[in-house]
Amino acid sequence: QLQLEESGGGLVQPGGSLRLSCASSGRNLDRYTIGWFRQAPGKEREGPFCTSKFSGATSCVDSLKGRFSVSRDSPKKTVYLQMNSLKPDDTAIYYCAAGFEYSKFEPEYDYWGQGTQVTVSS
Repeated sequence: QLQLEESGGGLVQPGGSLRLSCASSGRNLDRYTIGWFRQAPGKEREGPFCTSKFSGATSCVDSLKGRFSVSRDSPKKTVYLQMNSLKPDDTAIYYCAAGFEYSKFEPEYDYWGQGTQVTVSS
């Protein structure tokens, strides 16, 4: 089993930054691809919009490139999501999830954190 726990969410003003953490325990995180998902109020969960592959490669969707980035600290068993220039539309519950391989399909991710709330508001 792999356990994931997100942290770092909170209330931030438009234009601000947050760094979310996805800390793991149990199995070796480096065997998994980590995807970041989010669910805005009244909307379905979307993602993965940023991924950290077990190969070391990272990527984010084009619409978020330049504002969001993802990194992995293997010794700390943690994947980070750096979010800059935040907008009110970024308000959502943010989840990290682990899968054996990269997939753009949510059901392919086997392990999920409980989510962390990000609110962008003045």
